[in-house]
Amino acid sequence: MSAAARHEPAAGLILPGATLGVMGGGQLGRMFVHAAQQMGYFTAVLDPDASSPAGLVSHHHIKTGYLDAYGLAQLAAHSAAITTEFENVPAAALETLAAHRLVAPGASAVAIAQDRAQEKTNFNNCGVACAPYALIETQQQLNAAADELLPAILKTTRMGYDGKGQVRVATRQALAGAWQHLGGVSCVLEKMLPLAAECSVIVARGRDGQMVNFPVQLNLHRDGILAVTQVFEGNVPAALGAELVAAARSIAQGLGYAGVLCVEFFILEGGTWVVNEMAPRPHNSGHYTMDACDASQFDLQVRTLAGLPLAQPRQHSPAVMLNLLGDIWFAPNGVRADASAEAVTPPWSEVLALPGVHLHLYGKLQARAGRKMGHLNVTATTVDAARATAARAAALLGIAAF
Repeated sequence: MSAAARHEPAAGLILPGATLGVMGGGQLGRMFVHAAQQMGYFTAVLDPDASSPAGLVSHHHIKTGYLDAYGLAQLAAHSAAITTEFENVPAAALETLAAHRLVAPGASAVAIAQDRAQEKTNFNNCGVACAPYALIETQQQLNAAADELLPAILKTTRMGYDGKGQVRVATRQALAGAWQHLGGVSCVLEKMLPLAAECSVIVARGRDGQMVNFPVQLNLHRDGILAVTQVFEGNVPAALGAELVAAARSIAQGLGYAGVLCVEFFILEGGTWVVNEMAPRPHNSGHYTMDACDASQFDLQVRTLAGLPLAQPRQHSPAVMLNLLGDIWFAPNGVRADASAEAVTPPWSEVLALPGVHLHLYGKLQARAGRKMGHLNVTATTVDAARATAARAAALLGIAAF
C-alpha cells in the first residue's frame, strides 16, 4: 500500500494529501483531477489511452484496460478511494476495486445506469414516472408490443449515449426493421411524447446520506448531443422545479447513492413531466457550475468521494453553457467549410474579448465532427446579458442560434 493510501483516518474521512483515483481519462476525469488537485489531493487515472485528457494532467496514469488485473491492482495501491467518470466503465471492475478500496458510486448503481430496462424499473420503484415503454428482447416481445406505444424510439438497453443506439419508429414494419438494424439486441421501445423542454438536475449525496443539489438546468440537444444549457432563476416555473429536484433526490436516496448523480427529465406539453435517464457522474449540463456557482459539480464529486461535508452550492450568476464540438474547428469565422477542409483554430481571441466568457478546452489532440472538445460558460449580472453574450459567441464560432 502506498503512503498516500495510508492517509485515510479510521472514520472514513480522506483528507487532502491522500490520492484519489478515477476510472476513465476523458474530459470529466480531467475536470475531477483539477478539482481534486486544487484541494490538495494527489490523483491517479486508469485509462488505456496514453494521451487521455485526464491522464495527461494526473500525478499517476495507469495505461491499461478497465478490466486488466494489474492495472486495477495499481490503481488500488495508489488510491485511498476511487470514482468513475463515465457510466460504461465495467461494473465488474468497480466490484474488484471495492474489495480493496472505497468506491463511489458503487458498482450496483453504475450497473443500473448501464441498462435502460433496469434503470426504468428503478425509477418506478422510486415513485418517479417515466414514459410508457416495453422491453424487446425476443421476437415474441416484439410482436406483443402495444400499438399505443407508436410512434416511439427504440433504444438499445446498453451502451447508448449521445443519441447512439436509438432509432425512431412510427409503424410496426419500421419497428421490426429497426430492431434488426440494431442487431436484435435487448432494447426498450419508448413511446414518443409531446415535448416542451428538456431539463436536468444534479444532486450530490455523501456516504452518510447528506444530500445537496444544483438548480434545475434547461437543456437543448441537437442530434442527440447536448448543445446549450441555461440556468437562471425562472428558467422553469418554481413549482415544476421543486418537483424535479424532489424526484432527483428520491432517485439518489432510493439507490443509496454516493457521489454526483445527474437525472434528466422531459417536460411535456401541458406542464407534466417524466424522467428520461440518469448518469452516475458529473454531466455536461452541469459544466456551468465551474464559473457560475461557489462550488462546482467536480468539487462536490471530490467531497462525496473523500467523505467531506457537503455545503449547499449557491449560484451567483445567470449562466449559459455552450458545448464546443469538433465541428467548430471546421467553421472559421462562423462559416461552415466543406467536409474535406482542414481543421482551423476557432477565433478564440474574438470570443474571449466578450465579457463574462470562460473557455474550457479538454486537451484533446484532434478535432472531429461530433467530438466534445470543450465548453464555453457565459456569466453575467442579468439573464438578458448572459443570453446576448452567448448568442454573440455562438455566432462567432459557427454554432446555430438558440
